[in-house]
Amino acid sequence: MNELVTGDAVVLGLRPAKLPSRALAVVIDLVVVWTAYIVVSIVLTIATDSLDTAAVAALAVASFLLIPVGVPIAVETLSHGRSLGKLACGLRVVRDDGGPIRFRHALVRGAMGVVELLMSFGVIACVASLVSARGRRVGDLFAGTLVVRERVPTDRGRPVPPPPPWLVGRFSELDLSSVPDDLWLAVRQYLTRMGQLDAGVGWSMSQRLADDLAARTGVPLPPGVPPAAYLAAVVNERQARDSRRAFGSAAAAAVGPVGGPASAVRPPQVRPPVVGQPDAVPQDMAAPPASGFAPPA
Repeated sequence: MNELVTGDAVVLGLRPAKLPSRALAVVIDLVVVWTAYIVVSIVLTIATDSLDTAAVAALAVASFLLIPVGVPIAVETLSHGRSLGKLACGLRVVRDDGGPIRFRHALVRGAMGVVELLMSFGVIACVASLVSARGRRVGDLFAGTLVVRERVPTDRGRPVPPPPPWLVGRFSELDLSSVPDDLWLAVRQYLTRMGQLDAGVGWSMSQRLADDLAARTGVPLPPGVPPAAYLAAVVNERQARDSRRAFGSAAAAAVGPVGGPASAVRPPQVRPPVVGQPDAVPQDMAAPPASGFAPPA
């Protein structure tokens, strides 16, 4: 089984797609796109019979850029990584950290696909996928994306735990643009697997990840907030921003935190710190050490 593994030897639930399924998805997409392109070209030829040669050539170039190049980019952007071929094969394009792609990712993949898929008849893409450990073509490497299998057994998926209600929305002004995808991946991996870790190991890992995330954002870890709760809150904020970009602010506000309604937000209640231990956990964060939100005893 080909699965992603982080530096902490934690397995990621999403599995990279293999070359045969990717090739089948590309073939389906190309058949649909070229069929549409041929139909449009025939219609344009009939409709522009009275135009001069320069106008006909300009329309031909425009139709090529619009259909074989522009349509796949638009479809991947609007469907968040699922074209018709990928939908049929159970695949999806995601970012390196597992999040949904945006227009810039689809644009880079589409632009490189002109060379990899159309001009070289897929030879470059096949060679790159065979050489890459994750089966990525050149467009994926430049865009920072990965094609994964979406149809996996449901018991393999582990959702990111929701943050404490009093932390939801607290980091809405945080600048997350400087956080690299590999750090997001490590944080998501820790949050989904922290219940399986030893209490002391889990606390040290959460502290290290929280320090790295705080260094990237330029804002220190708030006092009295456990590092695992901080990580969960920041990941929840990023997911909320992705939802707002994809579905609008109304949908994101209606959903609220992952696993809880938006109305659950309330200010924190922090206990005084205990000498000899990390910052004390607020009353609402009282949980078994295995949860990762509380410091080890």
